[in-house]
Formats: sequence, C-alpha cells, structure tokens
Amino acid sequence: MNLNMTFFGQMITFIVLIWFTMKFIWPPLNKAIEERQQKIAEGLAAAEQSQKNLAQAQQSVDAELRAARTKANEIIEQAHQRANQIVDQAKNDAIAEANRQKAAAEAEIAAASNRAREELRKQVSTLAVSGAEKLLKREIDANAHKALLDELAAQL
Repeated sequence: MNLNMTFFGQMITFIVLIWFTMKFIWPPLNKAIEERQQKIAEGLAAAEQSQKNLAQAQQSVDAELRAARTKANEIIEQAHQRANQIVDQAKNDAIAEANRQKAAAEAEIAAASNRAREELRKQVSTLAVSGAEKLLKREIDANAHKALLDELAAQL
C-alpha cells in the first residue's frame, strides 16, 4: 500500500467534493441565506416603519383627544351659559308674573274696598234715614230725598 497514492486519491476526492459543494450545494444554500437576511432586513424595516406609524398615530390620537376635550369644554361652557340664560329668563318671567298677580290683587282689593265703601254708604244712608225717621216720628220717602241721601253718602 502506497501512502502517496491513498493521499492523492483522498485529495482528488476532496477536491471533487469541494467542487461539487461549490457548484451544486453552496449556491442554493447561499441564496437561502441571502433571502433570509433580506427577509430579516425587510422585517426590521417594516417594524421600524410600524413604530414610526404608531408614533404618528399616537400623536394624531393625542391631537384629536385635545381637540375633543377643547370642543367638549366649549360645549359645556355654552351649556352653562345657556342654563344661566334660562334661569335668568325664568327669574324674569317669575318676577313679571308676580308683578302681574300683585297688580291684579291690588286692583281686586281696590274694587272690594270701593264695594265695601258703597255698601257702608248705603247702610249709613239707611241708618241716617232710619234715625231721622225716628227723630221726626214720621216716615221719610227715600225716593223723594235720594239726591240728599247721595250727597250725605258722598260726604261720608
């Protein structure tokens, strides 16, 4: 057995194996590695883009929330103003109604007072006629002396 020949054979086999690996195995393996690197790079780029989009969306949401809060505060302020206007209007209406009812009550009181005065005048005139009749011991005709009685009632 010759060591050189075996060594030579192994060297040729190893060269053929390297050539076969470089020609048929290495390119698909290298291609798979490159595709994997590209997918990883694309995934990282997409993740970075997603982070940017998320940050922009968060800023947009924050801006919308601020705008919504501002709008809500404006609406609440308008509602408070409107409520105050309604309360003031109701208060003014109540005051006007109270004044109207007070005026109506005063007019009714004045009318009742006038009716009571007239009634008292009539009673006084009747009493005066009755008293005069008793004093004179004779009956006085009320129709005949109506003008005199009216003048007497007006003086009272």
